[in-house]
Amino acid sequence: MRLTITTGDERDFFKRGKELARKLDKGQKVESECIISFEDPQELLELVTTARMDLFKAVKKEPGSIAEIARRLHRDRSAVKRDVDKLANAGLFLVEEKPFTGHGRMKIVSAAADKVTLLAQVG
Repeated sequence: MRLTITTGDERDFFKRGKELARKLDKGQKVESECIISFEDPQELLELVTTARMDLFKAVKKEPGSIAEIARRLHRDRSAVKRDVDKLANAGLFLVEEKPFTGHGRMKIVSAAADKVTLLAQVG
């Protein structure tokens, strides 16, 4: 699946919907895609920080627990947890709870898509 993070408004949303409907009407193959759109480019910039993009790359390369990821990135576990939560809420990460022998449960973080495209247009 492909994930696109972009800026846009209501018109852009409906334009994408019409293009998708045209392809489907013509019997064309439609690639599985998820689009996260921000009306305000500032909101996009607040989500996509350097630390969060480094975190995304690390998780895409090797999923793992928050503690494991924090160790790999030499970052504080609580800071990684906050960033994981933000990226999961935005749809970039999947967080799955799994049994952790002798310690209860553990959250495993993985990338939500194989490919992520970031598009930002200002003004």
